[in-house]
Order: sequence, then C-alpha cells, then structure tokens
Amino acid sequence: MISTPLDSAVLNSKEQYVFYHKMVDFVLKEIIVRIQQNQLCNQQEIIFFKQYSDLLLYSIEAMRIKYMYDEEDNMKVDLTDSGFPNYLEFRYLYNDLELRKQYLDKLVDTSILKEQFLDTLLRKKKPIKKTELFKASSIIYYTSVEKQYIFNRFVQGKILDAPKDANYDYVTSWSFYDVSHNRPFICFMYFDYDGNNALKDKEKIYQTLKESADREMSLDTMAYNIDRKLAAIQPKHIKRIDLGPLHNVFAKDENQITHAILSGISNKTVTLESYAVSVTIDEVFAGETFTEGGFFSKQTMQKWSDVFQQKYLFAPHRIIQLLHNQIPRALDDLAQEPIQMADLKLK
Repeated sequence: MISTPLDSAVLNSKEQYVFYHKMVDFVLKEIIVRIQQNQLCNQQEIIFFKQYSDLLLYSIEAMRIKYMYDEEDNMKVDLTDSGFPNYLEFRYLYNDLELRKQYLDKLVDTSILKEQFLDTLLRKKKPIKKTELFKASSIIYYTSVEKQYIFNRFVQGKILDAPKDANYDYVTSWSFYDVSHNRPFICFMYFDYDGNNALKDKEKIYQTLKESADREMSLDTMAYNIDRKLAAIQPKHIKRIDLGPLHNVFAKDENQITHAILSGISNKTVTLESYAVSVTIDEVFAGETFTEGGFFSKQTMQKWSDVFQQKYLFAPHRIIQLLHNQIPRALDDLAQEPIQMADLKLK
C-alpha cells in the first residue's frame, strides 16, 4: 500500500509528539476502565485488552522518541477513519530494531555527548542544537526500545484453560493492526478441543489464526475459515473489538463525529484536547453442525449465528453534549447512550 497525503498527516514538532502521545495514552487507559465498568468485556477479556493496549502505547512512545528531534522524517497519523499511526510506522520500528547493532555502531559515545551538552549549557550558555538532541534521542531509541514489545501487524495471545463452570474448554486472543483501516482490532475465541490438551496443537492453532484472522472481514467468514482449517477444535464464540476511529484534532476524515469536534475546536466552544472514540464489538456464536466435503474427506462444521454487532461511543461530557446538539441522528445507531469519559487536560 502506498502512503499518500490523503492517507496520513505528519506530526512535525516536539509539542505535537508530546500532545499526541499523551492523548492516546490517556484515551486507551480511560477506555479500558469504561469498558470494564459497563461490562462490555469480562474480566479475562479486560486483561487481554490491557496487554494489547500496553504494546500499542509502548510502540507509540518509541515513535515519539524516534521522531521528536528528527528534522528529516516525521511520524504519520492516519487521516481516514483512524486517528492512530499509519501501519507503516510500526513496520519501520520493527525494521529499525532488526538493525539495532548496525545503528549503535554508528552512534556517538554517550559520555562524549554528555560532555558536549554540559559544555554548551554551562560554559557557552547556549541551547543544545536540534541535531545534537536528535543524536541523544537516537541513542535512547536504539538502546532502550525492545523489539518484542512492539505492536506488530499480528500479535498472538496464549491459549488458556477455561474456568471450571464455563461452557467451553479454552480461550485464546489475538490482535491485529488492519492495514486498510489503520486501526487496532482485538479478538477472543472460546472453543472446545477434541483431545486431551489443546496446547499440543498450539502452533497449528496460532498459525491458522495468523493466516485466517489477521485483517478486518465479516466475522462469520472468519469463524468459518478457522473452523474449516482446524478440525480438532470447535469454536463456540468469537468476539472482535474494533478500536476506533479516535476522533480528535489530528483527524481529518469525513466522519460526522470528527467534523463536529473539529468544528467545535475551530469555534472555540470546546478545547483543543477534545476527543471521542468509536468502538464496534462484533460477536458470532456456534449453533448446529453440518458435514462438509466428499466421501473420503468429510469434516463436521458448525453453523454460525448472524453477526451480532454493537456500536459504542466514548467521550467526555462536554463532547457528548456537543454531539447531541449538532448531530443527534448520528448517535441513533449506538447500542446505548454515549459512555462518558474523563476530560483530557494538558498544561
């Protein structure tokens, strides 16, 4: 996919990097609390959700360190119904860290850089040049950022045993960053297993999920593909959370909610830190079984329910008022009234 000016905007100042990172960090932490309070996820799902959010936040912090003083490149934020970084930014991080050793060999020694900074600040009484600050941030980036904590395009969670009173044997989770939407999705699958221990087949299960469930698609299609490729497991329930768009001052999409917020910021009726988050939860459930295949290769498959989709909106009280006043019809499709979040306040 070619990134064009219509796909992404760049953050091009230290203040913007700090502002954007604080906003995403605040919003993700707030949304975990509100999802739990409104019982949109169970306790196990909340734990998974937090783990994937931590990887996402770690990656965005790494981007902040990487780009803050870089005068040649800038971090790209997707404009088209996302508000999150362009997926290529995650790939750049991963590629950088693959070549960590080569970059470290080229960087200035930290002790030399410290002496230069002290001499400039204390003896010459001058500010540090941006080029020198970029050298320092590069050292921090390549020495402190760990590749295993980067939110990759597909992130697999572990297979866990179900609680004793559950109507399924195992649960697993995974997350992916869809390259067409530039948004993170978090998925959960509850399933039974024909055998003593599903962990014996974990590599096959993980590979199937990576091949069949690494992008946005109709959830019943995803369920069918997983069921067909894994004869030993019987998925019972699959749930997917579409996290976004994040409506904020950095977004420039055609979404009505984004436009209402940008209009409010422009008219100074709401603050620059104003935001809202759209979240869509899709679920499918297994029903009756049927047989598929020829005489020598029959396989028992499951019929799936229609996709049960619920849309939610999370926003501070002032933004909820703004949306009710300006675009009330846009809120009609929500599963419930917009869920109130705390205000983001930056000094």
